Order: sequence, then C-alpha cells, then structure tokens
Amino acid sequence: MTHLSILIQQIKVRREILKITQQELADLSGVGLRTLKQFEAGKANPTFNTLQKMADILGLELVLQVKKLNS
Repeated sequence: MTHLSILIQQIKVRREILKITQQELADLSGVGLRTLKQFEAGKANPTFNTLQKMADILGLELVLQVKKLNS
C-alpha cells in the first residue's frame, strides 16, 4: 500500500466517521466535488494545499517528515 493510498483511506474513513458527505466536505473545504471524488477513488493527485483544506475540516493534521538516510 502506498503512502497516498493510506492517506486517501484515512481521509475517507474520517469523513465517514464524522458522517460528512463528499458534497458537504467539498462545500466546507472549498475543494471541488469532482476533485474530491477522484481523490477518494485514487484517480487524482491533489496538491498539499488541497489536502490541507480537507484535513482542516476533518480535524486531521498533515505532517511531513524528512526520511532518514541509510548509511
């Protein structure tokens, strides 16, 4: 499972736990409904800004980490 597919799943599960429809999340976050549907279907690569908008509405925090180099 890729990092993106894990992120997609976490956002979708959180949306369902909060009982927010795709339409409601799109409206609240300012992300287009089509973009959101494509993202949840694994057919889009949203920008960090788009992910942040959705995460904010869902009460999630996006964290970037620098990979450790194996020497």
